[in-house]
Formats: sequence, C-alpha cells, structure tokens
Amino acid sequence: MALTLYHAPGSRSFRVIWLCLELDLPLTIETIDFSPKFRNSERWRALNPTGKVPVLRDGDFTMFESGAMLQYLLDAYGGGRLQPTAGTQAAAMFQQWSWFAEATLARPLGDIAQHTVVRPESQRIPAVVDDARHRASVCLQALEVGMGSGPYLLGDAFTAADVNMGYSLVLADRFGLIEPGLVRVASYFDGLKARRHFGQALRL
Repeated sequence: MALTLYHAPGSRSFRVIWLCLELDLPLTIETIDFSPKFRNSERWRALNPTGKVPVLRDGDFTMFESGAMLQYLLDAYGGGRLQPTAGTQAAAMFQQWSWFAEATLARPLGDIAQHTVVRPESQRIPAVVDDARHRASVCLQALEVGMGSGPYLLGDAFTAADVNMGYSLVLADRFGLIEPGLVRVASYFDGLKARRHFGQALRL
C-alpha cells in the first residue's frame, strides 16, 4: 500500500481523507494549486482529464472519482469494515445512499456552487440557483423521510455511506439548506460532525 491523495481543501477529497482516518490507513496528502491555470495544465490533466480533484494513487495505480475511491479502499484495505456484506439488503441500502449522496443530492449543490462562488459574477444565473435550491430541498426531504431512526444511514452502524453523505451535507449546510424542519437530517449531521475524524479531515 502506497496511498497518495491529490487534494484541495473543501473538495470531495474530504471523503477520502475521512475514510482513511476511520480505517487507519496511511495516506500521503499532496495539496495542489486549485487555480484554473494548474487544473488545465497538461501535467494535471494527465492525472485527471476533467481537471477536478481528487486524484488517488496507490503505487502505479491512479483513479479520479471520489466515490469509486472509497469503494476501492474498502475492498482493497478495509477488511470488511465500514460496509455491509455484499448481496444483502443492508449492502443495497449502503449503495443506495452512497449513490444518492453524489448522483442526486450533490448535483443541485454543484449548481449552487457554480452560480454563487465558482463562476465569474457576470456568468452567474440567479434562476439556476433558485431551481437548484428547490431540487436540493427535495433531496433533503427524501433523506429526512428515508433514513431510519438510527444515528446513521444503516441504523447503529457507521459506514462509508455516511462518509459519502457527510460531504454532501457539508455543502448543504454551507448553503443554508438544512432548515429547522429537517429534524432527522440535522440530528444525523450533528452526529457526523461529532466524530473525531470528521473534524480532522475537514481541517486539512
């Protein structure tokens, strides 16, 4: 194992750092210049053709999708920790919430980020933000009613699905979307933030 993560603060690389801390996996973190000039450079595009972060290296092996990185680390080095047994209903729910966090909830959050922070002010479209906030609210309501009564997505067991969801909730909170009526979501997010490795990963 020779894990190196190319990282930018506030990005999805948070997920990989958090998981490695929870699994006690040794990880070298290389913080990159997240400027458009560097991200569009030939050197960086050779590692990630989208120009985004993170990128994970394990020896000579390289990959560039955060959710897939988590699954790789679980399967290669997790020893059965932080994920249910494959083929079970718990594993199906694990996959559901992991995919939901990125494919469903993070999409409108990304639109909000693009049109409030990332793009030059002249290119920001307020109507996109309004629509994205509505879509994100629908997703958070789905999480509110879809998760059980336990402290985590799969009940009492903390899993990597919570790591995936945690980053999306960091963004949702940053945009003021975790409203008072989202009682379960707020309590769940508070529980994630109380984990020692959550705060440690967020500070890097």
